[in-house]
Amino acid sequence: MPRRILIIGAGTGPGNNLIRSLRAGDGSFVIFGCHGDRFTLKQSQADRNYLVTPSTRPGFAASLRAVVEAEAIDVVLPTTDADVRALAGLSEFPCRLFVPKLVVVELCQDKYALAAFLAERGVPVPVTAPITDLETIEEVFTRVSRDSRAWCRLRSGQGALGALLVRSAEGARRWIRLWHELRDTPPSAFLLAEYLPGRDVAAQTLWDRGRLVLVKTYERLTYLGASGPGGFSSVAALSKTVVEPRIVDTCARVIPALDPEASGVFVFDFKEDAAGIPRVTEINAGRFGMSTNIFDLPGKHNMAATYVRLALGDPVDLSAVYDAAENYYMIRDVDTTPGVYHADEFFDGIEDART
Repeated sequence: MPRRILIIGAGTGPGNNLIRSLRAGDGSFVIFGCHGDRFTLKQSQADRNYLVTPSTRPGFAASLRAVVEAEAIDVVLPTTDADVRALAGLSEFPCRLFVPKLVVVELCQDKYALAAFLAERGVPVPVTAPITDLETIEEVFTRVSRDSRAWCRLRSGQGALGALLVRSAEGARRWIRLWHELRDTPPSAFLLAEYLPGRDVAAQTLWDRGRLVLVKTYERLTYLGASGPGGFSSVAALSKTVVEPRIVDTCARVIPALDPEASGVFVFDFKEDAAGIPRVTEINAGRFGMSTNIFDLPGKHNMAATYVRLALGDPVDLSAVYDAAENYYMIRDVDTTPGVYHADEFFDGIEDART
């Protein structure tokens, strides 16, 4: 019988990318979408769509339950941190919710708390310190800065929200003050972290009751939104699959430390330091990344489809945990579908008119 899947956040980039991956992995899936905004939902590529209460508001669980029961949904997939937190807090739900425990989600969604937790266990992370007030920023900046640079970022949120590369304590103070004036964000919502100059690598991992089932890795080469003051964003414009056994080893250490019985998807971000050591900068627990197509379309195994099979207890027999498919690139731009190509394909159909 075809599996019936509900995507929260349908119509967004992450939602539509996830739907694309699921269809590529198993054409028999029946995919439903839901969102709290009717205009965004209109862009959904799901087979059928429902307007629901947003996951940040009361009534979300009842609204979601109504869709699940009406359509006999087998499993629900979230696409935002807020969705993950809401699902992780539910109990006795009428379909499978293959998300981490709420305590794990809350830890991963606090970037300072996560960095402190990992550092205590010997996992390489950037030197990170919380901001308590604007008066003590000089002390914090001195503690984390190695070359008169530091990342000033919000402790929670996705999409590099509130992040800026600063070159002085005063720069951090001005940035935080601006957020306070424009968005009423308190200084305590921010942290400062060591600037890491090396490569930017991500790993997407699937877990089932404490067992690492599948992992893939890619490197961000250029960024969408790089015209901003920091010259970067969390979304890659050009990325490439890479083979990074050290990163896989770190992932295999970290998740059991968070929860020996962890299940679901965990997406790691790593940045290399000046010595080339990859350090964990954040972990997105319970949701696929916006760039999931580069993990799903190349290689032997589609991660999104494998997630569904794991969630529903279907047999998953993989030849190897690390599915490393080399030399695949993903190209992204605003208002275009992400393209995934092998390096050998780049000049197919292109005539070189350069002189």
